[in-house]
Amino acid sequence: MSTPHVVVVMGVAGTGKTTIGPLVAGALGVPYAEGDDFHPAANVAKMSAGVPLDDGDRWPWLDAIGQWAHGRAGLGGVVSSSALKRAYRDRLRAAAPGLVFLHLTGDRELIERRMSERRGHFMPTALLDSQFATLQPLDADEAGVAVDVAGTPEEITDRAVAALRRLAS
Repeated sequence: MSTPHVVVVMGVAGTGKTTIGPLVAGALGVPYAEGDDFHPAANVAKMSAGVPLDDGDRWPWLDAIGQWAHGRAGLGGVVSSSALKRAYRDRLRAAAPGLVFLHLTGDRELIERRMSERRGHFMPTALLDSQFATLQPLDADEAGVAVDVAGTPEEITDRAVAALRRLAS
């Protein structure tokens, strides 16, 4: 990418945001922030209990991510956030105009298998259906790209970085 953008790696749980985000950041030479770290403890407890978050739970989390992204404006960075709804992405853009979204997409069976293989993560596979039900893919007027998560982390990262560079040119 020719100018330092802040990229939000988005998608349903299990698409690899935490794996791909740092790899993309490394390829772009910018810092990475883990979106899960911005969740208040109450959100983590709720998700750990298998209860989906509602919008009231998400606003403070999105605001914290937006503050981080705002602080990286002009410097570049990569942060993960499910950003499943257009309203969530709009809220992030309100805090940090110019955000670019990298939507990690994939087959539900692949994502569920990857989720079931994770250890030590608070998000149970039982919430995957609610994630897909909530997901609103990027609209044509939103700056961003969609990249399929089939393949190795390196292959996904290569496709993501190439797509981001094409978007920036």
